[in-house]
Amino acid sequence: MSDKQAAARIIPVAIEDEVKESYLNYAMSVIVSRALPDVRDGLKPVHRRILYGMHSMGLRSDRPFKKAARIVGDVLGKFHPHGDQSVYDALVRLAQTFSLRYPVVNGQGNFGSVDGDPPAAMRYTEAKLHKVAEEILRDINKETVDFGPNYDDSDEEPLVLPGAFPFLLANGASGIAVGMATNIPPHNLREIAHAVGAMLDDPDISGEKLCEHIKGPDFPTGGTIYGYRGIRSAYLTGKGRVVVRACFTIEESKRGRDVIVVNEIPYMVNKANLITRIADLVRDRKIDGIADLRDESDRNGMRIVIELKRDSNVKVILNQLFTHTQMQVNFNVNSLALVEGRPQVLTLRDMVRHFIAHRHEVVVRRTRFDLRKAEEREHILLGLKIALDNIDEVIRIIREAADVETARTSLMATFELSERQAQAILDMRLQKLTSLETKKIVDELEEVRALIRDLRELLGSELKIRELIKRETYEIAEKFGDERRTRIEPHEIEAIDIEDLIQKETMVVLLSHRGFIKRLPYSSYKTQGRGGRGLNSSSNLRDDDFIEHVFLGSTHDHVLFFTSVGKAYYLKVHEIPEASRHAKGTHVKGLLEISADEDIASVLPLRDFDPTIHLFFATARGQVVKIKANAFINARRRGIRAVKLDDGNRLVSVLITSGNDTILLVSRQGRGLRLSETDVRPMGRNTGGVRGLKLLPQDEIAGACAAPDDGQVLLLTEYGAGKRTACSEFTLHGRGGQGMKAFTVVPGGSDTPGTGEVVAVLPVSEGNEFIAVSSQGLTVRLRAEDVSVQGRTARGVSVMNVEPPDYVVGVATIDADAEEGGDQPQNPDESASAESGTVTGEGEA
Repeated sequence: MSDKQAAARIIPVAIEDEVKESYLNYAMSVIVSRALPDVRDGLKPVHRRILYGMHSMGLRSDRPFKKAARIVGDVLGKFHPHGDQSVYDALVRLAQTFSLRYPVVNGQGNFGSVDGDPPAAMRYTEAKLHKVAEEILRDINKETVDFGPNYDDSDEEPLVLPGAFPFLLANGASGIAVGMATNIPPHNLREIAHAVGAMLDDPDISGEKLCEHIKGPDFPTGGTIYGYRGIRSAYLTGKGRVVVRACFTIEESKRGRDVIVVNEIPYMVNKANLITRIADLVRDRKIDGIADLRDESDRNGMRIVIELKRDSNVKVILNQLFTHTQMQVNFNVNSLALVEGRPQVLTLRDMVRHFIAHRHEVVVRRTRFDLRKAEEREHILLGLKIALDNIDEVIRIIREAADVETARTSLMATFELSERQAQAILDMRLQKLTSLETKKIVDELEEVRALIRDLRELLGSELKIRELIKRETYEIAEKFGDERRTRIEPHEIEAIDIEDLIQKETMVVLLSHRGFIKRLPYSSYKTQGRGGRGLNSSSNLRDDDFIEHVFLGSTHDHVLFFTSVGKAYYLKVHEIPEASRHAKGTHVKGLLEISADEDIASVLPLRDFDPTIHLFFATARGQVVKIKANAFINARRRGIRAVKLDDGNRLVSVLITSGNDTILLVSRQGRGLRLSETDVRPMGRNTGGVRGLKLLPQDEIAGACAAPDDGQVLLLTEYGAGKRTACSEFTLHGRGGQGMKAFTVVPGGSDTPGTGEVVAVLPVSEGNEFIAVSSQGLTVRLRAEDVSVQGRTARGVSVMNVEPPDYVVGVATIDADAEEGGDQPQNPDESASAESGTVTGEGEA
């Protein structure tokens, strides 16, 4: 070829046009010929070719198995010119009981597992058609479907299968095409049959009515669907989200611990990966409370055992598993299938209607085929009957004929027979001349004529065709149907509250002078004897920082923060970042919107904002205010105004009260006033309050606490001196008085620091324990009975060994009764020394 001729054959094409056209062709090929099922038989091309190839090989359910490699090779060579592994993967899925609700291939050998184990190589496995597959292929040889040439025009393949079994609805489909995907869930065959029957009885039936017959998806692995909202959306619009959870039971181990036993998992979830995920979450401490995890599944069923720790909350652990693992999944329904070669999103009514339309066409074409064959047989039998009625003449004509052609022509002319009838007479064996055989021909003729009448009547009646489709569908459902595996709970699953994922646990919350806050588990502290040195482990603070507030609360409690300027904020305890005992924590301004001129004055836990609960405020200048707790429900992180303060005044203490309690106000110089809370009327927020304790010059309120007649209070000074004093020693006075001596404050000297001023007052009782924290982070946990009971004027005993410049800044009580009630978990690792009563701290070298 010359250069001129070559140049003449070059056609210039814009690259964007070529890419667009080529990609569009590729996309359409993937959509039509690979990824999406046909709405009529519910099969993708590869599945259709596998079933037809096995049918052509004679691998029916009552025949022996054949090697999977032979099946794959036959399908590849005749119908599906793609990779052999892709064909084998499709064959394997058709045989997996955990992938298909109703498997259509009967596999022998290793065909994979729900753990994600791969199947054995195709040279090791064997397969044949399942009985249900024969219903999909039934009547395929009766011209019920169209055939087309295969990829190389060497053979023909069906363009669709007859599909008496509703494969699309029963087994669902999933596939990713170009720019679109399908995800149709499987359903129960008996429910499908009832829906098909309902539409055959009433072609105008609504989608709502069909939903009464098909309750929802029915997955091969069981599980539980929650709510009908997603199901209805999927059935009425073709798209919806179905929430599926694993099925489990709660058992009790021999050691008395709760055990979660999972016996069903959501559809298409890999069991091995699920167990690995749970183990990873436990290892990373994202899920606490799981003591043991094991897989006890066997051939009798699935059994994943999750053993919980003794104090774990089953509901919290389950919510954590549902949130962080595939024990709860969303099955996003997208009912996309090919309708006349075009992708279309289908409602439930559409899928049932298209199935019925396809079955209608198949039944009509099958009936026409049977009618044609019956008429052909009738034609032959009529010729044979004529021959038998005139047998002597027939024999004479045949004997006198010179050859077969002459005999056939003579028979046709003599008895007005067709060529086929004449040939059938010539092919008739002499045994047909017996009277019994003659009667059989006559009887067969009558039967064929009756069949022809029935077939013609069927073709002439739309009602009978629909009744036949209904009867055949019910027969298949009766033969292969079973009970529903997936349960449906009517109530919807709302978004899981973050608190549902948090284990209830008592926490110690620490707040430093510079605003660093953190929480630590209560179990990280251990009891020590009186006068202990403490553990320098509560915080790793800067030299100029110190712990200023400490308290205990449940992770589900509210944490109310009151600042020195009278504003209120709150967080949940679990919203405070947890840190180690050596970490300094997170700055409170990263959690609350506190201004630069505010300092935290009081921090306390509150279970809820009950209107019967009051908050009692005490300021440094002796003013008191009483406000109902529900007035602070909107505080949150941005804060609201709690009390109104004059210049130079600041908020010191806030108490949770019933509104009728007895309150003890104690000043730093040891003056105390016990008054009835009823003397202070409830007020609204942002009020200045009334006078509580009349202070001496240079004195301030150190704190306030509840002081019932039969109670005791613990007073602690800045240098570790403390005592217990009965509340009854303080005479009840009206508000506004100077009070009584509560503690003899001893000023420091050259040899001794003295007691220092009173820094804390709090109620205690026998069995209580308390935690004291110094400005340098030393922490000591003591029993209340280790502190002497002394009178009002006593100077106390050494409670905590504090050396200047260090000093006590905070104290919090531990309620033993609350521990027994379960709000505060016991620490099983505590073990006191028999000699000293001192217990080492966890994590210490």
